[in-house]
Amino acid sequence: MMRPPRPLLAAAMLLALPAAAAAQLVPPLGGVVGRTLSGVAQTLSPVEATLSDARSLARDQLRRVRDLARRYPDRIEIDRAGDAVRAGELVVVDPDDTVVAAAQAQGFRLIAREDLGDLGIGYARFRTPQGQSVDRALPRLRALAPGREVSADPLHFPGGALGTTTLAMAAPPAAPGGARIGLIDGGVRAGTPGLIRQQAFAAGAPRPNDHAAAIASLLTGGGGIRASAPGAALLVADVYGSDPAGGNAVAIARALAWLTREQVPVAVVSLVGPANPLLARVVAAARRRGTIVVAAVGNDGPAAPPAYPASYPQALAVTGVDARGRPLIEAGHATKLDYAAPGADLLALDRNGRARSVRGTSFAAPFVAARLAAHLPDLDRALAALDREAQRGGRATGRGILCTDCRTPPR
Repeated sequence: MMRPPRPLLAAAMLLALPAAAAAQLVPPLGGVVGRTLSGVAQTLSPVEATLSDARSLARDQLRRVRDLARRYPDRIEIDRAGDAVRAGELVVVDPDDTVVAAAQAQGFRLIAREDLGDLGIGYARFRTPQGQSVDRALPRLRALAPGREVSADPLHFPGGALGTTTLAMAAPPAAPGGARIGLIDGGVRAGTPGLIRQQAFAAGAPRPNDHAAAIASLLTGGGGIRASAPGAALLVADVYGSDPAGGNAVAIARALAWLTREQVPVAVVSLVGPANPLLARVVAAARRRGTIVVAAVGNDGPAAPPAYPASYPQALAVTGVDARGRPLIEAGHATKLDYAAPGADLLALDRNGRARSVRGTSFAAPFVAARLAAHLPDLDRALAALDREAQRGGRATGRGILCTDCRTPPR
């Protein structure tokens, strides 16, 4: 029996948290014990609300992934590891002509072959032989490409959600003139403050979506939202477009290679997926060339598998906290955790420019990126400055909480 994909499994575990666990009745005791227990009951009320929010996010993710796989079986399949991947596609890192020819001779169809510019990394995408699943074809292609890294092309999902509309305000675009910050996500609308360029890495892109618009607004402001990187020049790579299998590792790798060519020092990636050899290589190569990935750890809960790209050693992994500095109960984890930042009790703009409440580690990553960009170009000094700024908040916040005064609170 095929088990559910990792995002679904983590979401299901989160949904299984008992709603009544934080609402146990306190017996009517008197004296000090009674007053203490009464205080505990009052404290647990917001915990129950937080659990409700966490379950809501988990339901959304569970529903979204299941719906995608059901609606687009020719585009998305679930591999043996339980991950959503591009259906019938495999990727070989740094193939030579001999590997390509051998694969084609065995029925693998070459979809695309590309060198990622100055990063010194190439890849080839192959369609599996007709009727073969990714799992069945993967060992065959690995045998034809000895010494090469061969994998499926996993999908990545946003690590946050937007709530109800709270207000609608118009604001003139801010003139870019400060740091250069990249955003790898969906598209954003024309007139987004600071936007200087938008590049397509998926079919139908660029196409504005709410998640990308929210991240952009937390960086450069607009619509009554406080900018954490005022005056920053924003370069947006749309890896989703209208493709149901968008957000795949190849698209993110190509987007990061583009930002590196454009000499953008910081790239925000509030997307989460499994480890992938091509993307791992690109994240490492980009950092060597001066572009560092700031990535969210996702919202699949602490028991979920490690989140990528946040878990790549060369990326900065970011988690979220609420307005009281408490770690988000639904926050995922990475193999290491660098910083935390506000990820709840704040507003951001949707793709139509309306301010909405947002929650998730997605929305913490741009705050850390903004503080990092403010201290560059020397990365070592920038990281030392972040460590000095960070407010200590315990192990669940990494080296500390940044940008606590950056959030725009709900009205």
